[in-house]
Amino acid sequence: MGKILCATRGGEDSYLTQDAAIELAKERGDELAFLYVFDLNFLNKTAAPILVDVGNEVVKMGEFMLLIAQERASAQGITASIITRKGKLRDEIKKAAAQEDASLVILGSPAGPESAFAMESLKNFAAEIEAETGVETIIV
Repeated sequence: MGKILCATRGGEDSYLTQDAAIELAKERGDELAFLYVFDLNFLNKTAAPILVDVGNEVVKMGEFMLLIAQERASAQGITASIITRKGKLRDEIKKAAAQEDASLVILGSPAGPESAFAMESLKNFAAEIEAETGVETIIV
């Protein structure tokens, strides 16, 4: 049995990615973990008191979105763990894949113009994950 690591940003745009991960976990009999990475670097240009409040709220929001993903998996008969990481998205996904001993990383397709990645960049990132960690990575 392997472990599927599904990077998710939460919300409706991530449901297709989460559903694909849940279905693959069922088919393969693998464990499933949802990963949310929050990068708080944008707060470095903000006043210190605000920094703490906003940072805490971002963390809570990410945890809440992961709990929703976990509940969605449970409703389909899959027990999923949740992982939150703080740092740069690209670095933290690779670190999590290695540290969690993942056998598969799942990334969602870009969700329109507001996405952090264009499809070509996402394909390059998936190849980078595979090259650096040895973990198969797919885009759904």
